[in-house]
Amino acid sequence: MNLLQLTVFREVMLAGSVSQAARNLHRTQPAISSTIAQLESELGFCLFERKGKRLSPVPEAHYLLAEATEILDRMTSAQRNMQNLRNLESGSLRIVAMPGPSVFLLPRMISRITEVHAGIKVTVLTRSSPQVHQLMSTQSYDLGIADLGVEFGVNTQLVRSEPFASDCICALPAGDPLAQKPVLTPADLDGRPLAALHADHHSHKELHKAFSVAGCHLDVRFETQYYLPLLTFVEDGLACAIIDTLSAESYLHYRGADQDRVVFRPFRPGITLAFATLTPAHRPPSKLAESFIALWHDEVRRINRYWDAI
Repeated sequence: MNLLQLTVFREVMLAGSVSQAARNLHRTQPAISSTIAQLESELGFCLFERKGKRLSPVPEAHYLLAEATEILDRMTSAQRNMQNLRNLESGSLRIVAMPGPSVFLLPRMISRITEVHAGIKVTVLTRSSPQVHQLMSTQSYDLGIADLGVEFGVNTQLVRSEPFASDCICALPAGDPLAQKPVLTPADLDGRPLAALHADHHSHKELHKAFSVAGCHLDVRFETQYYLPLLTFVEDGLACAIIDTLSAESYLHYRGADQDRVVFRPFRPGITLAFATLTPAHRPPSKLAESFIALWHDEVRRINRYWDAI
């Protein structure tokens, strides 16, 4: 059986005659009759009892009609879905990301896309960077965003990685006298309570090195696994914090965060956060995934330009 045979058979069943089916399908009656005969020959039994020019379907024909309808409807649906995917009108996207982007940046991008393409379904999971890599290795997710400042290693046989980087900045209470300075250095923060990522993170090690080289005392009072919680200590006036620009961007926009309580200044010498866009190595990206990944890369570049200019 092929799709043409099933299409012709269904039309004959629904139209009730070969002549009407031929008109509906814009084909000749002999062509319709020949297609039905070929289908019956392949099946090994007759689908219709022929009484003169009239065709009466046998019981098996009604069973085949149900099967043919399901197959043809699925094919129509698949064609429609592929057309929609080409136009980014439907499809699904599965994303797993570290907390900084997943809290606000990714949802904001997704909202913008679905305003235009309402048929898109998106799943976003928040995980630690090693867990992001593990989940991406299963080939079950379209996009992963992971911090490269922690030790976990990227398995290039399972996951493709495109690295990005951004300079960390200093967050401090808005009323702090240091907020008047355009750029902060270890000398400005000498002996001041700081909030930073845990000691095993690359940024913490770079911070320790910068203070050591400058001959300044590093007093890390609060450590967390992720950047965003550090800003709570800054809001409460308990510490300054060294954070990444993705988290700063999220903070400034997420749920209308009060920008009057925290200000951000460049920190020198530069401390770089390295992170990566991960994609499955053994599954080609869908058009939707390709489009979203390109938008994400554009967003990262925009954020870097914005914070580089402060």
